[in-house]
Amino acid sequence: MNTPRVVAGGLLAGLVLNIGEGVLHGVLLAAPTADAMQTLGKNATGGALGLTLLVLITFAQGLVGMWLYAAIAPARPLAAVTIGSALWLLSVAYSAIYLYAGFPGVFPDGVVWWPVAWGWAEYPLAMIAGASVYKEK
Repeated sequence: MNTPRVVAGGLLAGLVLNIGEGVLHGVLLAAPTADAMQTLGKNATGGALGLTLLVLITFAQGLVGMWLYAAIAPARPLAAVTIGSALWLLSVAYSAIYLYAGFPGVFPDGVVWWPVAWGWAEYPLAMIAGASVYKEK
């Protein structure tokens, strides 16, 4: 395993994910999310700590994805897509189902389900971008 390339690919994948999440939540879903939070009587803007944690966990997803890619890539031609799909299922799809089932009616359907559709493309693409950096020693 080429650790420097795992880190470089993981950081690139994390950057792609963070940019995608910024566009999705900061632009496309900003208004409906703010409306939902206002309806709940909550402040729609998060603090610096919350944003920092979201950015860090997203970079961690990129790093874990590239570590998995390096571990299985020689055996699977579509490893990056497979790993991206697994990360999507374990994070994005899980979160949406949790919000929808655990807190029914709290958030509008679009705020819950648009990230699922977005992430279905975003996560595999991020892993493909990271995989483009990874090379065996």
